[in-house]
Amino acid sequence: MTVVDLSRVLSGPYCTMQLADMGARVIKIERPGAGDDTRAWGPPFVNGESAYFLSINRNKESVTLNFKHPEGRRLLDALIARADVLVENFRPGTLDEMGLGYEALHRKHPRLVYTSVSGFGHTGPLRERAGYDAVLQGEAGIMSLTGPPDAGGYKVGIAIADLAAGLFAAQGTLLALFARERTGRGQHVDVAMLDSVAALLTYQAGIYFAEGAPPRRFGNAHPTVAPYETFQASDGEVVLAAGNDDLWRKFCTVAGLEAHAADPRFATNRDRVRNYDALRPIVAGAFLQRTRAQWLTALNDAGIPAGPVRNLHEVLTDAQLLARDMIHRLQHSVAGPVQVLGTPVKLSETRGAVRSAPPALGEHTDQVLTADLGLSPSDVAALRAGGVL
Repeated sequence: MTVVDLSRVLSGPYCTMQLADMGARVIKIERPGAGDDTRAWGPPFVNGESAYFLSINRNKESVTLNFKHPEGRRLLDALIARADVLVENFRPGTLDEMGLGYEALHRKHPRLVYTSVSGFGHTGPLRERAGYDAVLQGEAGIMSLTGPPDAGGYKVGIAIADLAAGLFAAQGTLLALFARERTGRGQHVDVAMLDSVAALLTYQAGIYFAEGAPPRRFGNAHPTVAPYETFQASDGEVVLAAGNDDLWRKFCTVAGLEAHAADPRFATNRDRVRNYDALRPIVAGAFLQRTRAQWLTALNDAGIPAGPVRNLHEVLTDAQLLARDMIHRLQHSVAGPVQVLGTPVKLSETRGAVRSAPPALGEHTDQVLTADLGLSPSDVAALRAGGVL
């Protein structure tokens, strides 16, 4: 399965990385001399290579190609003719003006799956607006739900709009490929960042639909389950998820709060949510009496869902993640030894794999043009001298 990847930054590259992890050949087309925007994002850099770029471009081949040049366009057309999938995240209309939009390519290559990721989608009144993660977190409502109740909007600590769009784009691409097995025809996969974040609203949207009013911020608490948030132990934070009445009663036993288990204000989840202002100080006071390790041992022994609030050093050296092949060390051609995350999708028969380090800019240009398109080394040298590569 061959993917021509015209995307850059995060949403498109995250989509194509997932496809590459599962065995697709991804040929990443980059601007000569500059490459993907994220190659310049930092610090940190590892021997000049952006840590940001390294995090989302493993298992890919990099070809530098100026497809605004007639010769570059000819080469891109030849690569697309051999591809199963094209992924792009330009602003809608940009590639149409260049004859590289879905309609034009579908006429030439009816089996091609053409995946587009954009801020607002290829239809609707906002289709031509550019999409940036922080802006979309605000516009899609995530910021209105995140942060302390008495503060302004907070963005999520990762680029959730870009990443969600990349996940949905990979899903849509696979669905289109599955459909092609039946119909013989490709189709347009149109994924918007706005739609993707809105799709994540789930129960928060359900609360709005039921009440007709926007949900308020709850900080780390849950709007419909209690107690379900972080609490400060004597030496660190613990996340408690007492998600039903049985777990609440077990927690009361572990915490020495047996009297409160029978308190009619807290007897059911509905009662606890309604009276959470009274409940939280009781639970918080109990947590301060023990260390984080003591709490985690007691809660886990009782079967009560709980865990520490860990920093990334603790997470990325975790024995469970290591056992699940979620951390990989690779040899990069420029940066040297680098570490990347693994794929979370574990298939029993056709496992994905982290096979190669993220590519240096243009690392595979000569190889792809000679082996795939039949150019000679002198042809490639002439194209490079002419500013095409």
